[in-house]
Amino acid sequence: MAFGLAAPGRSPEHHAQEGRFRTLDEYRQLIREVTAQGCVDIMLMSASTNELLTLRERIFDASHVTPAVRANDTTDIWLAAGSGRYPAQPSQPFRSATIDHIMCGKLECTAEERRLGADLGLYSVTFNNDAALDLRTLEAYKAFRLEAEVKGFRHFLEVFAPNATGDHPPQDLARFVNDHIVRTLAGVTSRGRPAFLKIPYLGPAAMEALVRYDSSVVVGILGGSAGTSFDAFHMLWEAKKYGARVALFGRKINNAEHQLTFVKYLRLVADDEIEPADAVRAYHADLAKLGLRPYRSVEEDLARTGGATSYGGTAKPQEPRRTGPARPGFQPTDEPDFSKMTPAEKVCWNLERLKRVIG
Repeated sequence: MAFGLAAPGRSPEHHAQEGRFRTLDEYRQLIREVTAQGCVDIMLMSASTNELLTLRERIFDASHVTPAVRANDTTDIWLAAGSGRYPAQPSQPFRSATIDHIMCGKLECTAEERRLGADLGLYSVTFNNDAALDLRTLEAYKAFRLEAEVKGFRHFLEVFAPNATGDHPPQDLARFVNDHIVRTLAGVTSRGRPAFLKIPYLGPAAMEALVRYDSSVVVGILGGSAGTSFDAFHMLWEAKKYGARVALFGRKINNAEHQLTFVKYLRLVADDEIEPADAVRAYHADLAKLGLRPYRSVEEDLARTGGATSYGGTAKPQEPRRTGPARPGFQPTDEPDFSKMTPAEKVCWNLERLKRVIG
């Protein structure tokens, strides 16, 4: 939703400065394929794509993959070409989709119709160290939470780092983000709380502090800008080590040379079957077998650049480091009959499985 025509990612026919992107139909086909592959636990979509794949095609009915929809689209992710000012201005709350359109595809749903579509959404907030602006953000989130609770719609909360603080940037970014998360949720009872968080990974200390503060909060990380393959694999590995239990890497997956192969190695890293540097090498070996030319050499793709914390962020190269030995032999556990499970039960099953994997 953020990048307009570029949102579906590079087309396989993309060359140098040509600027050729996938069509929306091609992008939706990738969603079908990644869902069928079964390596991801949640598939995040726009409301319009959810209408097609969840409501009409029913591709999630017999899958453990849970459909989810972006429930709001704040101004800091309005990144159409030529609109470079938007990310540099303080985030403003806005929602294109309505909860009812996500759940049943129309303005008002009956109780029975609410089970037809997705009942999980991503709600995003950005705090900018400005009381008036942050109050508007919190009021919009409160209104969404109350409506969601009435309609039986669950959500996970994305908290970006500040995007436009002007002359008042927080002295400690990680503490600023953590404290705003804690303050935002302190007055929210369990019925209105997010199923989990999606936040920028701001290092081991920040992750440990947030996880340790409240063990009932499931903390997940966002992938951020594309970066190198090592960036993605190492961030996942390290965040898990320090307490993260969910990773939402949609843009990193979308910008990979081959989505299914990239997702396969993300899953193996998450399940401790391979360490990040070896995953990069194995990924490149698989690209060669597929006859695909990588965007970078293996050596370049092993560089660690440090992830951006917002859609418009940049990153600087860093030295990669070893993370431990690989563990061969992925063995999937027995799975229930997903066709008989509700979306909420699927999310709970995946989170419990991640607890066993990530601890």
